[in-house]
Amino acid sequence: MKLIKLENTSKHNNSDNCIATEYDFKDKDIDFATATIEGRYPWEGYCVNMEVKELIFVLEGEGELHKKDEVVAFKAGDAILIEKGEAYYWIANCKVGMACTPAWREEQHKMLDED
Repeated sequence: MKLIKLENTSKHNNSDNCIATEYDFKDKDIDFATATIEGRYPWEGYCVNMEVKELIFVLEGEGELHKKDEVVAFKAGDAILIEKGEAYYWIANCKVGMACTPAWREEQHKMLDED
């Protein structure tokens, strides 16, 4: 078993309106983070995780995930599974918990222009 206390996490500003707190278990198979999203993320286009599935649990708030052909509304208590390779953007005011498998790495995360 591994435990990471809040004081041992690292914070990253993905943008002015998306702040992530990472719990680094140093495990290549899975990771965990929380994120607070206020507004649209990313500002333009879409983000996509090329190699990981992302399981999201909405802790607080509500919003929408926009795919190229679908809008998914969510609120606190909902869970969302984003498949690898799915392009999306957020419009939200929420706090979420996110687990990725395999573990998320910055180089596999891409930003795409809008079509």
